[in-house]
Amino acid sequence: MTITQLCVTAVIILYLCFVIITGIMIGRQSKKSSEGFYLGGRSMGPLVTAMSAEASDMSSWLLMGLPGLAYLTGVADAAWTAIGLGLGTYLNFLFVAKRIRRYSIQLDAITIPSFISKRYGEKKPVIMCISSLIILIFFIPYVASGLAAIGKLFNSLFGWNYMLAVVIGAIVIISYTSVGGFSAVATMDLIQSIIMSVALIVITSFGIHQAGGFQAVLDNAKALPGYLNLFQVHDAAANSARPYGIINIISMLAWGLGYFGMPHILVRFMACRDEKDLKLSRRIAVVWMVISMTVSLGIGLIGYSVSKAGRIPMLEGSHSETVIVQITNLLSTYGILPAIVAGMILAGILAATMSTADSQLLAASSAFSENLLHDVFGIQLTKKQTMKIARLTVIGIAVIAVFLAADPESSVFAIVSFAWAGFGATFGPVLLFALFWKKSNRQGILAGLITGGVMVFVWKFLLRPMGGVFGIYELLPAFLCASLVIIVVSILTKGPDHEVLAQYETYSKKA
Repeated sequence: MTITQLCVTAVIILYLCFVIITGIMIGRQSKKSSEGFYLGGRSMGPLVTAMSAEASDMSSWLLMGLPGLAYLTGVADAAWTAIGLGLGTYLNFLFVAKRIRRYSIQLDAITIPSFISKRYGEKKPVIMCISSLIILIFFIPYVASGLAAIGKLFNSLFGWNYMLAVVIGAIVIISYTSVGGFSAVATMDLIQSIIMSVALIVITSFGIHQAGGFQAVLDNAKALPGYLNLFQVHDAAANSARPYGIINIISMLAWGLGYFGMPHILVRFMACRDEKDLKLSRRIAVVWMVISMTVSLGIGLIGYSVSKAGRIPMLEGSHSETVIVQITNLLSTYGILPAIVAGMILAGILAATMSTADSQLLAASSAFSENLLHDVFGIQLTKKQTMKIARLTVIGIAVIAVFLAADPESSVFAIVSFAWAGFGATFGPVLLFALFWKKSNRQGILAGLITGGVMVFVWKFLLRPMGGVFGIYELLPAFLCASLVIIVVSILTKGPDHEVLAQYETYSKKA
């Protein structure tokens, strides 16, 4: 191992140690209760709320997936996806954030399943049980995909054993999540979002320099058919442009619908210390997201020019997702100081993955320990026992995720895409109707949850392979079907109880 490689490795190890120590210190100061563990005592400020929500959302997709997509096919696919995600973020903060915080406090709900159950006055926790199972079904493999990304990163960079890297990543995440709970996760997300931002800035500047300047980047992009066109994509194999049809555009924009149903993002709103802070949080989140996704997309274009200049290899297929890693490796060859900076950038990629995995792990843990054990099965625990079970659940779910991540050939993006659709199509319609339609009832919500979940599987595995109009991303048709079912079933069945309506009236007057 060379001196520069040692520097890079040392920086990453120091970062991991920093994460563990900081998380444990925050955990010792946090409130020792279920609300403290899962919502941080509802004490998050506007900056932490915004950046924690965005860091837990973006994951390594921001630093690997988006640049890789732009590198390979140009701006269309990446840009429409970014537009959909940007709109989803803005609308989620604008319409959902304040309302779910206010209503969850009124109902004394600290998780998404408990909020839905209490919103509809459940006497038997059927919705609680089903929504908790949905979280476990989609989040455990989602966590596994994050651990797999960590394993692939270290394996490709240093030749480390894949499973060893997965286990190390799991241990680091478990250490601060199980001890510090939500407070540690949210604070680390803020720190990790800063590291991600620095990584984007450094890579952009260095990449442009290596490509021969901004004009060279622009000239190289213009030379590729369809590369800079929002309605065409570049086909590298044929060196030609292919049309980017309306089905593709709608599918990419539909990713924005997912935000309305993401438990690990929605709890950030519930944990905010004051609903007035959410306006500032929205501005911070949207500005950061627009800038970071634009820069990330630009890195893909810059990366192609760096390859064209012969500074890094030409990347094909899924290897295009390593464009930032390739540029970072190039940076590390310029001496010890650049190698240290390169280590920080790679730590940023690691941070992006961890900031999503920790939030998902905590959400899955709350679904099992708080909702299933306590609310569904009625197991009564002392405060000390509750905290112990919560921490053991974090560890148990992480262990399961490690085993699911054992296959290094598994598609991380495919898992993320499917899980995103699953949450968006189940919780998305349910949360919107819960917050905006007082006549929605328990039967309609239950039917909507089941319909959304079933339709994601049906569309993904039975209809989408048929192509044509069925080739649309499964989130959109499943979301629409679930919404329609909620409306129809709510109209055809008995309306909400008087107590449920009274609670909604109280909430809506304040909203």
